[in-house]
Amino acid sequence: MSRIDDRSNREPEAPEVIRAFYHAFEQRDVALLRKAVTEDWQYIPTLAPNSAAHGAEQMAAIFVRMSEAFPDIRIEILDVVANAQKVGVRAQVSGTQEGQLFGIAGSAKPVRFAIHSFHELRDGLIAKTWHLEDWLSVFQQIGEFPGAQR
Repeated sequence: MSRIDDRSNREPEAPEVIRAFYHAFEQRDVALLRKAVTEDWQYIPTLAPNSAAHGAEQMAAIFVRMSEAFPDIRIEILDVVANAQKVGVRAQVSGTQEGQLFGIAGSAKPVRFAIHSFHELRDGLIAKTWHLEDWLSVFQQIGEFPGAQR
């Protein structure tokens, strides 16, 4: 009888630069992010189209807001699909909404939501990221939507 390799309880294999990228987001550390992305790294959708910040520096304000909203944030990589130039990642974010999030006051509610990213690599670093987050499920878990009348 052959034994089936059960990977369901193990994190999928990912290039080290991808692990470093998600670790930087989990730690909300721009210095760590600089080690994973190119100087001209593009993040899509653009966070602040009129901002002079580029590369890893464009995340500084986002990291502050993430720290306030989810001080205990965790990112778990669930799936990785890769070739020589691109890496697709399906991951899960979890944390407790302690601070303001899109105008919604801290709720102390735990949330868990999906993120999906595709990364283009250049010279061993991430040069471009296309990223989507499931904010609808976050608002459903919190029980409030941005701009909703109280």
